[in-house]
Amino acid sequence: MINVGFLGLGHMGLLHLRNIRFIDDVRVVAAADKSKKALSEAKAYGAEKLFRDYKELLKLEDLDAVVIVLPNFLHKESAVLAAERGLHVFIEKPLACSVSECEEIRQAVHRNDVKLFVGHNYRYFDHVQKLKAELERGSLGEIEIANIEHYTNGPFAHPLEPRPIPDWKLDIKLAGGGVLLDDGPHLIDLFRWFFPDAELLSADLGYHYGLDVEDSALLVLRSRCTSTRGVIGIGWFQKMVFPQFNFRVNLQGTTKFLSTDHLLPRNMYFHAMKAATRNVLLRMMGKKINPLSYTYYYTSYFKEMQSFFKSIRSDFEPNPLATVDDGVEAVRIIEKAYRLAKQG
Repeated sequence: MINVGFLGLGHMGLLHLRNIRFIDDVRVVAAADKSKKALSEAKAYGAEKLFRDYKELLKLEDLDAVVIVLPNFLHKESAVLAAERGLHVFIEKPLACSVSECEEIRQAVHRNDVKLFVGHNYRYFDHVQKLKAELERGSLGEIEIANIEHYTNGPFAHPLEPRPIPDWKLDIKLAGGGVLLDDGPHLIDLFRWFFPDAELLSADLGYHYGLDVEDSALLVLRSRCTSTRGVIGIGWFQKMVFPQFNFRVNLQGTTKFLSTDHLLPRNMYFHAMKAATRNVLLRMMGKKINPLSYTYYYTSYFKEMQSFFKSIRSDFEPNPLATVDDGVEAVRIIEKAYRLAKQG
């Protein structure tokens, strides 16, 4: 049995907590959050010991691993403390706010011989994995241009789904950045996963809302291994409601062109009904369901959590988990992008 503690119970923390209920031989021992309401929800989902201060949780003796879903400015401190306690770590992106903080985490992980993986869940999207399989098969030829984009409303909720913006989210000193540090790690990580040894060529940031943090970014990258160039576009300026999800990877090869859009279910609503029906049948047969499978995209969170605990049980590190090294390199590119953008 793997005993796990949760650090942070916001939207993503509670989502991961709910998912873990469906993973065999994993037990949520404790959860920490400043919100009493969030702690009550965690208790309802099986968390046995509750803390207002995550540092108190880390003093427990019966933990094997922690899931860190704290605000960005607490990532370095919490990850290093967890590693020093000999705990395996799953941490939401970004790994930390700066390369120097990321390096402190990496050193603590290696020094204490623990595993750390970063929540780059886009690797687990079904259509992304299908696209990567086609790339590795060579059916697209040599890839000259790769376009990866994701546009959303970010922290600015759609009027149909109102939610407050966390105090730290738009504070550049606490968040470390805007959309580039928030969503950028997903897309940069995908480019690096598809085309290793990536370097940043240029960066441009946008400030549609006139805030201290950027709300859009365009990056140009190149792989030293394949010479593939990539354009990454991200933004917080679109208003949409799930299951609308403006994300895609387009690969322009010498043989043909292929996009994740080509690999999606033909009808998302039919897909949701089919997946939900399957889960109902699984429940009727007394079997565990596939949580969030009806959403198509959100099931990636369950899959990455399965891989994390599988990696703890053995020395095997399942592909496509993003390692601490992947987390460091994503932030390294982002940090350079901020420098280039500042230089004009």
